[in-house]
Amino acid sequence: MLSVLDIFRIGIGPSSSHTVGPMRIARTFVRALAKSGKLDRTARVTVELQGSLALTGVGHGTLDASILGLIGFAPDTTCPDDAAAALKRVREDRRLVLGGKREIAFDPAADIDLAGHIIPDLHPNGMKLAAFDAAGERLSKRTYYSTGGGFVASEAQLQRKPKDDRINTGTRVPHDFGSAEELLAACAQAGLPIAELILANEDAFRPREQTLEGIDRVAAAMDQCINRGLRQRGILPGGLKVARRAPDLWDKLSANPQSNEREQLFDWLNCYAMAVNEENAAGGRVVTAPTNGAAGIIPAVIRFYCTTTGDGPCRDSRRTFLLTAGAIGLLYKQRASISGAEMGCQGEVGVACSMAAGGLAALWGASPAQVACAAEIGMEHNLGLTCDPVGGLVQVPCIERNAIGAVKAVNAARLALHRTEAETCVSLDQVIETMRQTGLDMSSKYKETSQGGLAVNVIEC
Repeated sequence: MLSVLDIFRIGIGPSSSHTVGPMRIARTFVRALAKSGKLDRTARVTVELQGSLALTGVGHGTLDASILGLIGFAPDTTCPDDAAAALKRVREDRRLVLGGKREIAFDPAADIDLAGHIIPDLHPNGMKLAAFDAAGERLSKRTYYSTGGGFVASEAQLQRKPKDDRINTGTRVPHDFGSAEELLAACAQAGLPIAELILANEDAFRPREQTLEGIDRVAAAMDQCINRGLRQRGILPGGLKVARRAPDLWDKLSANPQSNEREQLFDWLNCYAMAVNEENAAGGRVVTAPTNGAAGIIPAVIRFYCTTTGDGPCRDSRRTFLLTAGAIGLLYKQRASISGAEMGCQGEVGVACSMAAGGLAALWGASPAQVACAAEIGMEHNLGLTCDPVGGLVQVPCIERNAIGAVKAVNAARLALHRTEAETCVSLDQVIETMRQTGLDMSSKYKETSQGGLAVNVIEC
């Protein structure tokens, strides 16, 4: 099965499926050329973006991500300023250096094809790359898919359906599970909370200290993203003229830190979540949690917890939270999808809300069954949520939707703590399956194509 560190990836905005995924795909393609000995013969590379990657590719930064991947940029180490400078050079010179080794002519207008009319059967986020020699003879052609949350897959991988809802990574873990029911049973058998059980599984992937360092790095990146978002002001790029609001809200809340108005609890959550997603909209560094479009919910909820409890660095609590939330994210990834192009926004904001609710419930002392209940409530009330970004940008309604999702997550955790196992009518497995079926039934207009919903009814802000 997958590792929780696969769920939480550090990358740049505004979209994990449209920036992180395509950057990884383009980079993989160039590395494959080098491995096969064809890179030195390559004179031209073409990129065909299919389905949602094309329909919202301009606003979601897919063209830029494809170029950066060809150059050799990796999502987790990319500095936004360095990326901007590299893109400027490519557009001015109409040349790029493949993988930092082979310089070729490259004109984005001619060499990147926005093929929105092609909706692949395997996944709506298709990406076809081809390399040619100086005589125009094709050296290589490969098709990949950006499957949400920065995950990518080849045609062969998607054609092999996972057995028993388990994605095979070649690593055997001590507590394997393919459903929430199996996860809870494993916790009961081992006498462990979800976070400890997941940590034991992670030991199969790497030494424990490396896992904890990875979790701490993810937590730090989340915090840093909030902090940047609270400092940056101005108008977000893209043409909608959406102003950053998190810094002003932060100033207002900070001016009255001792206020005990209950409404301010919502304000703090709103502030943190919007800070992250405004950074994401600006192409800043965020953590896929489980996607970039939903990246603000989990950081907002854990920051809210640590701040309200006065737990200083809150290291152990952050670890418990992220390991628990990651376990829930694994269930959605394995049993359904975390791709807005497949599931709509229920697969992004809905999943993030579910993950955050479960993680927070664990910190509040919930049993594994109550954690699953919190996650179920978090998703149940996001079922059917559409992905309809105005102007193809991850701004309206995405930024506010993260704020609302953070508030929902806290409430879901509270409701779960007041519920006994006997009172649970809907299981987490049932709600995940319902989300999957709903996503399959949902019109493509409402799945990250900007062809329906707010995207067509709101022309400008």
